[in-house]
Amino acid sequence: MFDPISALKDFIRHPSVSADPAFREGMHGARDFIAGLLGRIGFAVEIVPTPLHPVILAERTGPAEWPHVIIYGHYDVQPADPLNLWTTPAFLPEVRGDRLYGRGAADNKGPLLTHVAAVARLLERRPDLPLRITFMIEGEEEIGSPSFPGFLAAHAERLRKADFVLLSDTGSPREDQIVITCGLRGLVLFDLEVTGARTDLHSGLHGGVLRNPIQALAELCASLHDADGRVNVPGFYDDVLDVHAWEREQLARFGQSAEEYRAFLGIPAFYTAKGFTPFEATRFLPTLEFNGIGGGYQGEGTKTVIPSKAFAKISCRLVANQTPEKIRALLYETIAQRMPKDVTFRLVDQHSGQPYVVVPPDRSNTPAGQSPVLASAFRAADAAITEVFGRAPLYLREGGSVPIIADIKRVLGLDSVMMGLFLPEDNLHAPDESFNLNVMRKGMAASERILEGVAVGGRRS
Repeated sequence: MFDPISALKDFIRHPSVSADPAFREGMHGARDFIAGLLGRIGFAVEIVPTPLHPVILAERTGPAEWPHVIIYGHYDVQPADPLNLWTTPAFLPEVRGDRLYGRGAADNKGPLLTHVAAVARLLERRPDLPLRITFMIEGEEEIGSPSFPGFLAAHAERLRKADFVLLSDTGSPREDQIVITCGLRGLVLFDLEVTGARTDLHSGLHGGVLRNPIQALAELCASLHDADGRVNVPGFYDDVLDVHAWEREQLARFGQSAEEYRAFLGIPAFYTAKGFTPFEATRFLPTLEFNGIGGGYQGEGTKTVIPSKAFAKISCRLVANQTPEKIRALLYETIAQRMPKDVTFRLVDQHSGQPYVVVPPDRSNTPAGQSPVLASAFRAADAAITEVFGRAPLYLREGGSVPIIADIKRVLGLDSVMMGLFLPEDNLHAPDESFNLNVMRKGMAASERILEGVAVGGRRS
């Protein structure tokens, strides 16, 4: 059995930034590190090429009647910029108190290693464990997993023989309150570019005779929400389903007050759609957000120009029953109708992802015919988390998106058990990212119990 904290430090030292080709060696190093670790604990490891970054498949086989779990994770990380805001260098991990700091510590190298360590410890204790395990670890999650659907399709015959997927790429509110995530929002992302004149113009010589692209863009963007905070796009909410009573009951047990959440965000007041609490809005409603906007002179002082171009980066989060294709079409039609005719515009597609929802067993709306092994996994997770963390898990949708989970469901027909192991203070995608080592230790114990519970209670007929 390896030391998981030392292993996590070694893993973080490989700067595996998938978005930047300059970090190619870091991507190779991280891939080889985790593949080598899985090989050392007895797995047959295959590095599967893709058009960009390979996928690692590592298998522990066994008789067909044994349950089969796929454990998912990713070895790529976000860029570390801005580097000057890190207390210690992003790829030189450091333990301070009960936290390990470094880029990728919580997303996703720490949670992934939590499961790897749990498997190592479990198989060391029970080498005859009646459970087939496949690790499926990709290197493109932080850039939208462009190669992953093709990988799934090419290996569907092999992978759909599993019973469910186990992963930890979602969050929980506190160290003592773990969430089993039951839903993830989908995504639609695109860029909007508005053009006026063929080049930047002197605002004194030409101001007042043409529409400024910044003004056109700002007015268009402002029109996409109404005064109550709802998305002002015809048809946007048509397919949104009502929330089940059990989901509202679970959210009521969340344990954080709205005032605590407001203070954590550092805002003077909430701005939510009318009739929804902030906690409901982030889980049950779709959104439209502006992720970036620009145009004209950005430097020190002034430069009196009418810019030729202005741009906005826009994203939507989608909830169950919405589709990226329909929402994208509605948005593009609305933008075309509202854009002033004295400017031109261009829409640039970025990546998208389907929303995902799974219903835990023993709920009033549990789908008929749900896999008994999946039901066994949910019950084992409930018992393990309750025992190890001292409090029953909450079953909640999450506001974030992991598009590959919906891809796995669509291509392989497999549902996922998602145990949230990162916390709000872990600073995902931000400077001083860290992972709570107490959560890691408890997560290992819980993962070990979940897998053993599935092996014992989820035997196939």
